[in-house]
Amino acid sequence: MGVTGKLEVEIDIKHSGDVFHELFGTKPHHLTSIIPHKIHTCDVHEGEFGKPGSIVHWNYIHDGKKCVAKELIEEVDEEKKLVKYKLIEGDLLQEFKSMTFTLHVVQKGEIDAILWQIDFEKFEDLGPYPTGIMDFIIAMTRDVEAHHVK
Repeated sequence: MGVTGKLEVEIDIKHSGDVFHELFGTKPHHLTSIIPHKIHTCDVHEGEFGKPGSIVHWNYIHDGKKCVAKELIEEVDEEKKLVKYKLIEGDLLQEFKSMTFTLHVVQKGEIDAILWQIDFEKFEDLGPYPTGIMDFIIAMTRDVEAHHVK
């Protein structure tokens, strides 16, 4: 029997959260020029960027290894400033039965924050939890923020 779980992190940012929502919602391919040391390619496999039902293919570096992922865009909500991707193929699915990534821009008065959530299911209660990929997401968020604060 598998184990399901959720990891969340909220990252206060110095720049408007709108940039993150637009970038991850409709322009994820721009990440290849913003953080090329982490994201090598981001292409639409089916559909189009920013449209639910579309499939996005990623090549990225995680823990020093070249990795791939294919994700289904489940939701892009302009009003809630929320983007949700479901992993459908890739290296992470060797360790996890399923994984979904959600980015939500949280407005906290004069400061915006990025709330990242990973929902996952493991095959069994052995092996690591997805803290390494969450560390990757936090570092990616900080790199994107640094790029836009310049």
